[in-house]
Amino acid sequence: MLERNVETFLACDSDYDPAGIVLFGAPFDSTTSFRPGARFGPSAIRHESFGLETYSPYQDRDLADCAVFDSGDLELPFGSPEAALADIQARTETILSDGKLPLLLGGEHLVTLGAVRAVVRRYPDLHIVHFDAHADLRDDYLGVPLSHACVMRRCWELTGDGRIHQFAIRSGDREEFRFARQHTDLHPFCLDGVTELAERLRAQQTPVYLTVDLDCLDPGVFPGTGTPEAGGVFFPQLLNAITALSGCRIVAADVNELAPMLDPTGASTATACKVVRELLLALSH
Repeated sequence: MLERNVETFLACDSDYDPAGIVLFGAPFDSTTSFRPGARFGPSAIRHESFGLETYSPYQDRDLADCAVFDSGDLELPFGSPEAALADIQARTETILSDGKLPLLLGGEHLVTLGAVRAVVRRYPDLHIVHFDAHADLRDDYLGVPLSHACVMRRCWELTGDGRIHQFAIRSGDREEFRFARQHTDLHPFCLDGVTELAERLRAQQTPVYLTVDLDCLDPGVFPGTGTPEAGGVFFPQLLNAITALSGCRIVAADVNELAPMLDPTGASTATACKVVRELLLALSH
């Protein structure tokens, strides 16, 4: 049995046995390609979450009514992406084997691969819903295949064609966009189409992994990220997309790429906290 973290995310102080969702952090940013700092994201999200109310007026739901267990951050080896991914996979497998939903806080986006490796073993028909500014479909970045710039390509190798649904993508090299048009369900620039996708996934009861790279948000409202990209979506649009997926068979999820020290105003961290609160409520259906 996992032990509850000393400082938990807002209202995520359930005991382990009754919890339906288990939160854990992966403070890893060793492959960040521009500005590092995402390793500090999980602890910042926990600490700053107490500036929020537990109640969401958007969903008319309260985190205080939900059983969520926060197991804290993994202690990851920064010099070895593969070792870090193995630790993330093991923690995800533990949570899944206990019949609970893992919610991973990154860290850079590569951490998603560790969780997906665990989830796809249990759900081989898994679909991935991906909100991001970047396609993350490079086969390698500077000769390295395990990079946050390659994470969805590595996930595609596990799922195959047509099962990765990408939204708000507005950055990548030419080959990434060519690859996406052939192999993924690409929705560039915005979140249009999420509702229709959610209806289809819900009707088929398809197992879904939801990954939210916070740089899908416009840097005008979310500058605290390692690779900001102009032209992003805004919080209400992201919230609508997350709540549209409520009721789908989401079996695991993550939120990643907050680098809190890159926004000294604290606005990015506050936004990340609110995204996590709303996602927890959407998952607690």
